[in-house]
Amino acid sequence: MSVLDALQATLAEEHAALYYYGVLGARTSQSASPALYDAVTAAYRRHRARRDQLRLMVRDAGGEPVAAAVAYELDGPLVRAAQVQRTAARLEIAGAEVLLALVAQSSGDVREWALSEATWSAVWQLELGGSAQTWPGAPELD
Repeated sequence: MSVLDALQATLAEEHAALYYYGVLGARTSQSASPALYDAVTAAYRRHRARRDQLRLMVRDAGGEPVAAAVAYELDGPLVRAAQVQRTAARLEIAGAEVLLALVAQSSGDVREWALSEATWSAVWQLELGGSAQTWPGAPELD
């Protein structure tokens, strides 16, 4: 896999994350679950910035940024705060995995950025109620 391919895969993952976080935000009550609402909102903002940065990185690598899908399939109902929280934590774990694949394929500034973002996702999944892992984002190392 080339650096450009890894950037495109990471960008595709960010498109999906933004879609899911939009849905999660719409299913989270600011008054009933303010901490969860704030966490989902913060994650949405971080992923939006990440997506925008990835678009620039793809262009810098000579590619045309992959477009988002029209829609993404949700995994089950998201009607309770606990379901929203678990889904958000899973998004961060998946994001860390894709970012670590980019770390493995890149060097320099791209690698440094990807590692920083993977670390953020690994830590943020804890904020969202996930459990600590020995190798977050790299289950094959367990």
